[in-house]
Amino acid sequence: MTTPQHRADLFIDPADDPREGGPRLGGERATLTEFLRGQRLTLELKCADLDAAQLASRSVEPSTMSLLGLIRHMAEVERTWFRRRFAGNEELAKRYQTAVDPDGDFNGAVADPEVVKEAWAAWREEMAFANEFIADHDFDYVGTDSQGEPVSLRELLVHMIEEYARHCGHADLLRERIDGRVGQ
Repeated sequence: MTTPQHRADLFIDPADDPREGGPRLGGERATLTEFLRGQRLTLELKCADLDAAQLASRSVEPSTMSLLGLIRHMAEVERTWFRRRFAGNEELAKRYQTAVDPDGDFNGAVADPEVVKEAWAAWREEMAFANEFIADHDFDYVGTDSQGEPVSLRELLVHMIEEYARHCGHADLLRERIDGRVGQ
């Protein structure tokens, strides 16, 4: 049984928090990319210092949600939006989801160090592609959503921040269940 922490306890020392800093009075590009960077780092921090079994630990039955599943899911989300929908590589296969297993990102999140290693590498690869795409394109650049409707890069960045923020909330609860750590 884990020892509960007080909500006021910090997850990480503020002096060591990689999310601190960034533009406070920056323009649109700096602000949106910094918020996206911060949300990505939050997910990474919530997964830090856990082994494969802890990362693959499910929330509660019947849910298949786990921290490892979230890493894999966000790699899939980054890939789908930036590579497939915005860079025009629709024929590019999804990483984890298939017609047979549309929840493969979560279902395949098993307690295997190689699965963990691959998930981190995939997530980092997809973020690197996304970061290059963002840097190389105007915010008025248009891609498509899942229904083929036009979406600006600006709107996509806001969506990605929202997507990460929602899943970081899940990560907060998953991490607290694993070892009692709560906080920022």
